[in-house]
Amino acid sequence: MTQLNITLSEETLKELMLGDRDEAVRKLLESVFNAVLNAEASEQVGADLYERTDDRLTYRNGYRERQYKTRVGTLDLLIPKLRNGTFSTTLFANYERSEKALVLS
Repeated sequence: MTQLNITLSEETLKELMLGDRDEAVRKLLESVFNAVLNAEASEQVGADLYERTDDRLTYRNGYRERQYKTRVGTLDLLIPKLRNGTFSTTLFANYERSEKALVLS
């Protein structure tokens, strides 16, 4: 399984410790989801961002912004786009934009 490294801003950490916990949890969840989406895109492309390799299958071509509704609030996700082919995620079902679509594996 791929290991994800997620960097949290100082602002998010302060909110988790001292401030609005709901907003901090929403930002944390948003960071985790975006990291998972990027890891899945790297897997499908065959290379990480800015990595040069002969095993590359295609190239990234920006992001689509999508909102995803959860019980902690609406998450702003960046769905990777691929130059050749279609990005597909195992995180949630296609065309679903609410928490009930999460795929538990």
